[in-house]
Amino acid sequence: MFKYQLSAFADEASQVVLEQIAALKKNNVSLIELRGVDGTSVARLTDEQAKEARKKLDDAGIKLSSMGSPYGKYAIEKDFGEHRDFFRRGLEICKILGADQIRMFSFFMPEGCNPADWRNKVIDQLGLMLEDATAAGIKLLHENEKGIYGDIDDRCVDIMQVYGDKMGCIFDPANFIQSGVKPIEAFRKLEKWITYMHIKDAIMADGAVVPAGKGEGDIPTILDALGKKADKMILTLEPHLTVFDGLKGLQDEELTHHYTYETPEAAFDAACNALKEVLTGIGYAETETGVWAK
Repeated sequence: MFKYQLSAFADEASQVVLEQIAALKKNNVSLIELRGVDGTSVARLTDEQAKEARKKLDDAGIKLSSMGSPYGKYAIEKDFGEHRDFFRRGLEICKILGADQIRMFSFFMPEGCNPADWRNKVIDQLGLMLEDATAAGIKLLHENEKGIYGDIDDRCVDIMQVYGDKMGCIFDPANFIQSGVKPIEAFRKLEKWITYMHIKDAIMADGAVVPAGKGEGDIPTILDALGKKADKMILTLEPHLTVFDGLKGLQDEELTHHYTYETPEAAFDAACNALKEVLTGIGYAETETGVWAK
């Protein structure tokens, strides 16, 4: 029996951790990809803040699926030393939070450049991050993101061909769409490396983010295919359906909204419901809190 376990970036419902927990419980989601804690980036937490956040999550029975870090969202032309120190500190935070894996990226490219010109530096810097993470017992998971080296499918494949035995692959359909790539084509190339998915859909014409199954991310087809080849997988909801306080700091482009909601909480609920509709449509049912099986 194949199982999908639901996780979420609950800071899209609220910046406040206790309100994030409430949103997760309301929607039967038992995991969190922790990105923002009471208005502070997870990467900027003090030891005490990290311990406090973990206690609140533990008390509520919520576990981390991953640390939703910004590591690798850093200009490739800058000196790497400072960012590496920032990353090493993040490994300490990750361990305090009780997570064993970190979402990360492959560096922003200079505007108008040929990414191939920066390929060797990207690979070298990712290698150093992997060294640090391996020593700490933490797995790195690369996410495709607009504007980084690994924003399109072929460059994600390049990264995985080099480091796929050590590094996981997070598949984000909407980010591929916003980079001009059809998700189903990217899926066929990256399928064997996919560790988990970010559930975020979009429309090709303008990059607008929409609920799962309402765009051109081929999410039902991809989830159906993944379910035939593995035992279990985490699906992390990343709604982006309305502008919440932290979103403008996460990406530069202005998001277009075909779906609007009165509150972040309502948008979060809608995203959860849309994914559940997709899962139901391909034959899955909720068998326990946050677990969907077929």
